[in-house]
Amino acid sequence: MKQLTKNIFNPGTYSNNVDLVLLILRLVVGIFMLTHGIGKFDALFGGEPIQFPDPLGIGATASLAMAVFSEVLCSILLIIGLGTRLAAIPLLITMLVAALIVHSTDGFGRQELPLIYTTLYIAIAILGAGKFSLDYLITKGRKL
Repeated sequence: MKQLTKNIFNPGTYSNNVDLVLLILRLVVGIFMLTHGIGKFDALFGGEPIQFPDPLGIGATASLAMAVFSEVLCSILLIIGLGTRLAAIPLLITMLVAALIVHSTDGFGRQELPLIYTTLYIAIAILGAGKFSLDYLITKGRKL
């Protein structure tokens, strides 16, 4: 359990400049993706028939629910810096599915943005949240 806690909530150890960049990265990427997710959230709970791609063959409703989970809940976790490394994983997977499956035949112009998000989520998953995060507050003063 200690190793799991160490990996999930480890904010990383960086200079204040890098911590500030990680904060800005988390806020910008989280807020931008949240704007995509809010529309999907409204579609999921709006009462209208759900029309959403089903790239994994699990049904349109389940696919939409998974997208809402990552784009809304995981984006909020990124913004506040809670479980940041773990929260980046569903977002990364969602963007890979969008780029490589949903838009596979649409050309690079439609794949470019999800691939850029994928790259940012990989960086966040590797680097962690930095000092300006709830992850840091959780681990502050504890040797992980």
